Amino acid sequence: MSEGSVCKTSATRFWGLPALRGKIGRNGRNVCIFFLAAFAVSIAPLGADTFTFRADQMSGGRATGKETIILTGNAEVHSDNLVLKASRIEIFGENNEFIDCTGNVWGQEQEKEIFFQTDRLRYDRKLKIARLEGNASLEDRKNSIVAKGRFIEYDDEKEVTIFQVEVRLFKDDLVCRSQYAVYRRKEKQLDLSGFPVVFKKQDEFRADRIRVDLDTDDVTMEGSVSGSIKEE
Repeated sequence: MSEGSVCKTSATRFWGLPALRGKIGRNGRNVCIFFLAAFAVSIAPLGADTFTFRADQMSGGRATGKETIILTGNAEVHSDNLVLKASRIEIFGENNEFIDCTGNVWGQEQEKEIFFQTDRLRYDRKLKIARLEGNASLEDRKNSIVAKGRFIEYDDEKEVTIFQVEVRLFKDDLVCRSQYAVYRRKEKQLDLSGFPVVFKKQDEFRADRIRVDLDTDDVTMEGSVSGSIKEE
C-alpha cells in the first residue's frame, strides 16, 4: 500500500483527503485504512470551528456512511481554541462532532488559560462540552484555581464546571472538599454540597450547603452549620 493510492471503487476523497488503497468489507462496502507517520491534517469544520489533528498512526472507515477517525500514538487534536492530546483519540459523528480521548489525556483551552488532565475525555464540538472521567483535574490559571474530582463536566460556552465524587478545590489559602460542586467562572462562585467542608487558613467551616465567593473568599453556609475559627 503506497501513499496517494486511491480506493478502487471511486475517486472519492476521504474527509477531504485522497484515500489510500482500501479493503473490501462485508456487503461490498469500501473501508479505507490509513497508516501515516507524524502527519497533520485539517478536516471539514463544524460551523466556524477550525479543526486539525495529528498522530503517529491513523485509521478510518466509512462503512454504512458513518465516518470514523482513530488516531493512535502522540495523538493531538486542535478544535478552535481547544487542544487535546492523548495516547488514543477517536473522532466520529456527523461532521466529526464527537471526540473520545483515552490514555494520558491532556487538554488546554488556550484563550481562557484552562488546563486539564484525566484518564478519559469526551468532547462534543457542537455543544462545546467536555466530560472528564477517572483521575481528573482542572486548572484555571487566570483565577489561580486548581480542582480535582472523579468526574468533571466543563461547559465552555456557559463557563460552568460540574465536579462529582471526591471533589477538591484549591485557591491560595482556601481548600474546599465535597462530593459535588458547581464552579461558575464568570461569577467566580463555587457551590458545594455532599458533606462539604471549607478550610480557610486555619479556620474550618461545615454545613449541608456552602457557597464560596472566589473573588473575596467569603463563605456562606446553609443547613447544619458548624465550624471553628482560630484567632490570631
